Amino acid sequence: MAIAGGAHTPRSEGNLFRFCPFWSSGNASSSSSLSSSAHNNHNHRSEGNNTATSASASSSSSSAKTVSAVARSLFPPRRRLRLDPSSCLYFPYEPGKQVRSAVRLKNTSKSYVAFKFQTTAPKSCYMRPPGGIIAPGESLIATVFKFVEQPENNEKMSDQKNKVKFKIMSLKVKEGVDYVPELFDEQKDLVSVERILKVVFIDPERPSPALEKLKRQLNEADTAVEARKKPPPAEAGPRVVAEGLVIDEWKERRERYLARQQVQAVDSV
Repeated sequence: MAIAGGAHTPRSEGNLFRFCPFWSSGNASSSSSLSSSAHNNHNHRSEGNNTATSASASSSSSSAKTVSAVARSLFPPRRRLRLDPSSCLYFPYEPGKQVRSAVRLKNTSKSYVAFKFQTTAPKSCYMRPPGGIIAPGESLIATVFKFVEQPENNEKMSDQKNKVKFKIMSLKVKEGVDYVPELFDEQKDLVSVERILKVVFIDPERPSPALEKLKRQLNEADTAVEARKKPPPAEAGPRVVAEGLVIDEWKERRERYLARQQVQAVDSV
């Protein structure tokens, strides 16, 4: 009997809902309202998640930039050039004259490096060369020219404080790139300041290790300049042109002579 009563229960409920359509529609509307409410809540949650994601992305990006900036300040970029002298430029103290100093630059990196000089006194100082490209492992000596002003009120060399400074910058470049100063403007984010050199005056009449070293470097720089001025040496032996054809000087002159004779013959006709 209990089992039969239980079987009649869902049928009576079905008849009840069939004879009372109000409850049926009420349930449907309530279910649709619940589903729309759930959909709206899902949309709000999605928008909130998207906003939170974008906010977290921007926050992480800004924090990454901050971390990279702090890292750059704490860990400066590795130097590409080794300078000798490393912290100053020695000039002979000769008031009223233009004097010279020298510094050796060596590329200690594994890539080609462009360098460039800057000075706080461009009207009284200049560099030769003012910039260039150094291959890996190679070095050169740059000459720096400076005009020494007359001292004021019997000022001595030891009392004179020179505020002129020289800055040497470097930039990693590819092999075969031609040097132009605009390279440092186009890639300024990749430029490194190698050194800031201050000026130190030395007595040219008093022997010192700094003076002897300066003289040796200036002699090397002058020798390099003279070597660059000389034309390349002539090739020894016969000159080979056009797929192995050997033409000596006598044959070249004969061909030029015959060509002139043909031109003169044509003109006479």
